[in-house]
Formats: sequence, structure tokens, C-alpha cells
Amino acid sequence: MSLTLRTISREQHLAYIQSLPSASHCQVPAWADVKTEWRSENLGWFDKSGELVGAGLVLYRQLPKIKRYLAYLPEGPVINWYAPNLDDWLQPMLAHLKQQGAFSVKMGPPVVIRRWDSAAIKSGIQDPDVKRLRDVEATHIEPRAFEVADRLRKMGWQQGEDGGAGFGDVQPRYVFQVPLANRSLEDVLKGFNQLWRRNIKKAEKAGVEVVQGSYEDLAEWQRLYEITAVRDHFRPRPLSYFQRMWTVLNSEDPNRMRLYFARHNGVNLSAATMLVVGGHVWYSYGASDNIGREVRPSNAMQWRMLRDSYAMGATVYDLRGISDSLDETDHLFGLIQFKVGTGGEAVEYVGEWDFPLNKLLHKALDMYMSRR
Repeated sequence: MSLTLRTISREQHLAYIQSLPSASHCQVPAWADVKTEWRSENLGWFDKSGELVGAGLVLYRQLPKIKRYLAYLPEGPVINWYAPNLDDWLQPMLAHLKQQGAFSVKMGPPVVIRRWDSAAIKSGIQDPDVKRLRDVEATHIEPRAFEVADRLRKMGWQQGEDGGAGFGDVQPRYVFQVPLANRSLEDVLKGFNQLWRRNIKKAEKAGVEVVQGSYEDLAEWQRLYEITAVRDHFRPRPLSYFQRMWTVLNSEDPNRMRLYFARHNGVNLSAATMLVVGGHVWYSYGASDNIGREVRPSNAMQWRMLRDSYAMGATVYDLRGISDSLDETDHLFGLIQFKVGTGGEAVEYVGEWDFPLNKLLHKALDMYMSRR
């Protein structure tokens, strides 16, 4: 199969993404407009008959003072990763990116390598000898994913330096997902643990109301998000980031981004942003006040978002990143503990991979990043 690669229009790229069951929200053309500090390009792979068979959103970040770029394809490109001739897909891409002035390429193949169901994770948490998710036997292993990793290594790609902690990568390597395909809503709720079901009931009894917000409500979202940032010690993104995200993503597709609030007695207690591409729905950012936790607004909000995803015909509800730590003393342990209550599964991707086109500049970037 001989493939050619060239720059395509955003319209072509979007039409290709829309023809698929799903793709990452980081690979839709409008994502480039969210990431304004990067230059972007839409790439297309064509087969012999001239049909578009793959696409990729590339973000370029310039090195200070010189016209050389880091080329990044977050959770992409969207190609046939299991093709035996993976070389024929990636070599033209590397040649093209080098021509564009890239000194290094980073990509995140959307290839799942392992899955652990909730029962497996719970038994891991209860075992004092188990400290990491990878120490627990996976419920499902995808052998083809190991072949993909082997092919990449043979081609000279290097696996990102993340020691598996999940957050070392630019995009999370470990995520938590609730599968919705071929399940009834009743079945999904039954999969929740007792505490989650109790908390959903508690919120309902207390009169917690979950509503969808609009662009005008983003300032209220920001208020809750900044309270969360202080509490959890992270640097919040500015309001302008979410306003831009809303505008550009919903211009591309009116249902691409949603905003939810859980309120009690007219006061907003928690909020979340949701992203939708095809059958894949992501809970992307979450925020909550320091008050009103006893009425369980977050549980009520997640259950509503999950029900709405189901009504849309989604096949997966993605709670995004988790760490692979099962150690209760780890500050990230609470994340997996909260998410595992939904009865979903932990999912490990093959991680992010780098290809140094200029070894010297790539090494310099590595050193700079490790000092940050």
C-alpha cells in the first residue's frame, strides 16, 4: 500500500474525523485554535486511489531565538496504527515535519495496551504489597499494541521518559473510562459502588439540581475553578482560555463542548466541562466549592453527565487522567479512588513517543524540560 502525505484543509480534516466512530478531542481541527501559542497544520494521508485514509493535527512550538520547532501530535495522528506497514505511514510524516523545520516530533498513538476492571483495581488497593496499577494483573491485554510499540522502537522512536506515573506525559497515559456500549442505564448504575449510589440518592433527596450552562456562565465556572486551584495547589488557566475553548470548539460543532453546574438552594457548588467527539465523551475539567460537600453535588453532576452521554448514543464516558499509584499515601490516590466508584475501567495507552530529527536540539530541549 503506497501512501502519500500532504497538507489538507480544515474542512477536509473535519469531514474525515466526522466519518469515524470517534477520535480524540485533541485531534479535531478546532483544537489548534484552543492552543494559540502553537502554530498548526492539518495533515492528510492518501491511498493510491486518492482517498483520504488518515489525518493528523500537528502543533508546532518554536524554540526560543531560532526557527526550529517541536512538532506535537497530541493523541494522534488518526491513522491505522495496526497496519503491518506502519513505516509507510510514519516515514512520510517525519520527512514532511523535518521540511517544516521540526527538530523533534512527539506523538501520542491512540492505542490501548491494557485495561483493568473495577474489581481488579479494588483487589489491588486492598493488597498491601501492590503499589502500582501495573502490579495488578490486567483484565484485558491488547497483544497488537505491543507489536505497535515494537515497530515504533525499530523505527527509532523513543518512549516518553514518563516512568508510568501517568502524569509525566503531556497527555495522560492512564485514564478511567465507563463503557456505555451495549449496556442499559440501569446496568451502568448497578456497576457503581454502594457509596456512589448512596451519594447520588443523597444529592437527589437534598434537592441538588444539575443544569447545563452557557457561554455567559463561564465566569461562574471560573469562580469555582479558582477555588479548586487554591485548594488543590495548581495554577489555574485564565477565564479567556475557557471562553476561547467554548467559542472555537462549538463553532466547529455546536455540541462539542458543554458546561454543567450542580446547585443547591440556588448556589452553584460544583461545575464541569464536557467534550464530545463522535461516540466518545470526556469529562475534561472539574471544579467545586469548599462548601456544600455534604449534599454530594459532584456525584449528582457526574451521574447527570453520564446519563446525557448515554442519551447522545455515546459508547464511552471518559473521566480522563489517573495516576497508576494505588498507594493510599500518594496525593494522586484520591483520583483513582473517586473514579473507580463508577464501576468503569482503568485504561493504559502506549504513551507518548519522541523522534529526534536533530539529536543535539532534542537533547537540549530534554535538559530544558527537566529543569523546569
